[in-house]
This record gives sequence, C-alpha cells and structure tokens, in this order.
Amino acid sequence: MSVLELHDLTKVYRKGESEVRALDGVSLRVDAGEFLAVVGPSGSGKTTLLNIIGCLDAPSSGRVVYGGADLGAASQKELSAYRKDRISFIFQSYNLIPVLTVAENVELPLVIEKRHGKSAMRAKALEMLAAVGLQGMENRFPRELSGGQEQRVAIARALVKEPSVVLADEPTANLDSHTAEETVELMRRINAERGTTFVFSTHDRMVMEKAGRVVTVRDGRIVSDEKR
Repeated sequence: MSVLELHDLTKVYRKGESEVRALDGVSLRVDAGEFLAVVGPSGSGKTTLLNIIGCLDAPSSGRVVYGGADLGAASQKELSAYRKDRISFIFQSYNLIPVLTVAENVELPLVIEKRHGKSAMRAKALEMLAAVGLQGMENRFPRELSGGQEQRVAIARALVKEPSVVLADEPTANLDSHTAEETVELMRRINAERGTTFVFSTHDRMVMEKAGRVVTVRDGRIVSDEKR
C-alpha cells in the first residue's frame, strides 16, 4: 500500500535570465513501512525532493499524492495543516528548544495540535521517551544531554503524533560514527516495531547500507532505485 506517490515532478528556479532545473521528471512511489534513503552529490536535487515531500515547497509541475489525496490543488493553509497532521521531521541540528525540558520538547507537536489534554500529552511523551531509551530523563534540559541523546529526543518528538511519514535530513551528520550507528539502529527498530515510514536524505554510507531501499538522485533525476 503506497503512502506517497510522486508523479513526474519538476522544480525550476530562475536566477536572472538563467534557469536551474533542480528536479527533472521525478516519479517515485513509497510504500507504508519503508526505510528509504535518498542519496546523491551536493546539488543533485535530493534536498529539493525532500522539501517537496515534506510540503515545505511546491513543485513547478507534477503531482504529489499522499494516501490517495492529490495535494496539487491544496492551498498553503491546507498544506500546512496536512504537514502538521501527517508528516514529521528529524534534522541534523536537532532543533530542540533549550528552555524546555526533554518532555516538553517531545510534547510540543501535541501542544500545537491542541487535540489532547495535559495529562494525555505527558503520557504520550513519556511513552515515546521510553521507546527511544530515555525514560527517567524527562525533566532534563537539552544542555544536559549528549548529542546522541538530543537526537533521540528529536526522534521521540517526531514520532509522538504518530505521523504517516518521518523525513530525516542528514540525521547522523553531527554524530560520531558509534552514536550515528546507534541512532540509525534505533530508527530501524521503531520502523520494524511500529511500521513508521522513514525517508532519509543522506551522504552517510552507513545509513545507505542499513536502508531497505536506496534511491540515487543526480542532476534532478532518479538514476537508480535499489531495494535491499
């Protein structure tokens, strides 16, 4: 069952009189529960692709379909609501809020949604912190954590609203090799246990080796699509 389909996407940027084709006819189907890495050299289009998948940017042409819903005609307000409800992000810089505790950082997406009471939000945050191995650390602040622990908090925050897709942009870039491997293994375990769909943008060979599928992008086109 597909969770996401891209149909003949293009993305064109104009710089003065010149034209930069960041994406050039990209079509891709992502099934529910996949653990997929998008790879390619700098300037290949993978960041643009991830931004369009995440509804942070719109294609110049082509269609983005999530769970059967074509987002092509959606307004910015509707795209924002869809992104809030269905998509979560993990960034290389963690993006934790330093004045909030670990639990408060994880609760933040639920606070924004305003769909749960205070006790329910805390219970879901604690559940996710336990899932990433940080039980008992809910009252600490980001400055008291290691880089690997901060990334685990970011993963818990991404998962707390039970998204359809988690987009991870170079999630191991700021981690040492041992911590990076532990972090990817954690996401693989969550993928296997919870069926959460992960799509990575990465240069990390280790992430590519652990992915269930590797899509290589070059000059705005998919040049290979390999399932492991």
